[in-house]
Formats: sequence, C-alpha cells, structure tokens
Amino acid sequence: MKIEGASALVAGGASGLGAATVLALHEAGASVVIADLNTELGESLAGELGDRASFAEADVTDPDAVGAAVEAAADADGGLRISVCCAGVGWVGRVAGKDGPHDVEIYRKVIEVNLIGTFNVLRLACDAMNSNEPDEGDERGVCVNTASIAAFDGQIGQIAYSSSKGGVVGMTLPAARDMASRGIRVATIAPGTFDTPMLGALPQEQRDALAAGIPFPRRLGKPEEYASLVKEIAANPMINGETIRLDGALRMPPR
Repeated sequence: MKIEGASALVAGGASGLGAATVLALHEAGASVVIADLNTELGESLAGELGDRASFAEADVTDPDAVGAAVEAAADADGGLRISVCCAGVGWVGRVAGKDGPHDVEIYRKVIEVNLIGTFNVLRLACDAMNSNEPDEGDERGVCVNTASIAAFDGQIGQIAYSSSKGGVVGMTLPAARDMASRGIRVATIAPGTFDTPMLGALPQEQRDALAAGIPFPRRLGKPEEYASLVKEIAANPMINGETIRLDGALRMPPR
C-alpha cells in the first residue's frame, strides 16, 4: 500500500503510539484524520501539522462518532486506505483479592474500549475501504490494530487488560480472511513496554526497572518504533493476518 497520497485514520491518535503514527504517516505523504476523545491534544496536533491533517472527536465505542471519523477519512484525497487503532485503557485488579472479586463493570469497560472499540474501528474502516478502487497490487486498504504482549504474558492483576488484548489478537486472522477477497489486509502489533503517557506517570525508578527487564535493547520502546512498524505493514503486502510482537525479546514475568 502506497502511503503517499493515501488517506489514513488513526484512532487514539492524539498521544502516545497514535500520535507518533500520525506524525510518521503524515511525513510519508498521507492525509491523516486524528480520532480521539482528547480534543485539546487532537486539535493541537492537527494544527501543528497543518495541511493534510484534521481532528475528529470520537469515542471508539460509539459507532456514530467512529463512522463520522471514517467518513472524513474516506472523503479526503486518496480515499481511506490505512486505518490504525491505538485507542485503549488499562486497569489493574486480581480476579479476587482482599477486597473481594474483580469489579465486573470495570472488566466490561476495559473489554468495551480495547476489544469492542477496536472491532468498531475495524468494521467501519473495512466497510469504507470496500468502495476503493484497487491499486496496482489489487489492494484496497490495510488495517493495523494494537494488542499487547499482555495478550500472551498476562501478569498478576492484568486479567481485564490481557483478556481484551487477547481478543484483538484472536480476531486478526479471521478478519484478514474475511477481507482477503476485497484486497484489504489486517494485521496487529503487540507492543511490549513503551515510553507512552500510560507509563509516564510512574516514578523514574520504576521506569528504569521496567527497561532493565528487556533483553535488548535494554530500554523502553519508543513510540516512533511502533510507527515505523505501521509504515512497514502498510508497505509490505505479504504482512497479513499476523500479530507481530514488538518487545525487544521481553517475556513478561508473573509480576
């Protein structure tokens, strides 16, 4: 998929991995719609980029809001060809502990945002891509979702988060098979510990400890490295139906 001249949607694009992806795709020549709940950050990023960048306030669990963002990307020059979903939330809580069982409403919320929200973006983006004319490689589009190595190495207290990200991994292959006849690819990135706002609130000592557990490179991942892989997935037509770990060979311990 040629990035230059295409239109891209980045859900969760106002900060962290999403913002780095917005910057990388825009620099590569794409028009980018930044979909996020954070209006202040989203509008600021779009304003910073100027031409070929716009912001759409959207909760990934809201079909109407996501539909409007998808429509904006589909109407941009080149049509919607690249969709990336980085939106997500985290929560720490054991199945049962001193304070009783895990709160089922919190579990439901994490699933709703991370898994159902990702599916919502995926289904609506694929529907819009269906209307594209195929390019010279017979492609109509590519969708990149975000899981986590917690899908495979879930730690103590990650029952909700790991469940949601495991679901994202699980839908990758069937989604790719569903859309194969239309020339639309689906892939997932499973990042390890990355230097994002979610980790930014931790004390430096804890951040250093997390970095020390990564075999190589012994540091937190950079959002730009996630964005670089998004670009490679878009450019390489043989990456389809796959979940790629991006973790420096980290395998998470139980705690």
